[in-house]
Amino acid sequence: AVTLHVGLGTFRPIKTEKVEEHIMHEETFEISADFLTALGQARAEGRRLVAVGTTVVRTLESWAAICAERGIECGGPESAGMFATRAYIHPGYKFRMVDDLITNFHLPRSTLLVLVGAAMGVEAMQAAYRVAIESKYRFFSYGDAMFIRGRK
Repeated sequence: AVTLHVGLGTFRPIKTEKVEEHIMHEETFEISADFLTALGQARAEGRRLVAVGTTVVRTLESWAAICAERGIECGGPESAGMFATRAYIHPGYKFRMVDDLITNFHLPRSTLLVLVGAAMGVEAMQAAYRVAIESKYRFFSYGDAMFIRGRK
């Protein structure tokens, strides 16, 4: 299991003039040893890590950053546990863990939309959203979804 205990900060609209200046509220997350075993096997087989949802992306990328800060290998049993994060992924972010993403179409001025822009590039995101709007896709948590092939 990979669990992010989502707080209101995830859904709070960005109100800063520059998206990079937005501050996330702290949230806790957990990475299980079972997940680490499966991840190690998948990586050993050369498979890509596909996150299902932006919260999974934030969880795994936060975990990778914490591993790096602690100087431990992400994936070993010593890297399982509960952690806290204020991760805010915006364009310019270098993904460490997640290769690809399945996510909904998100609302304007949301941290979720900004994360999508970081994953696929702002221009590609704007083009995809133009198609979604023209095609009357449903937005937000229970709307239509897309697969984003990472730029790694």
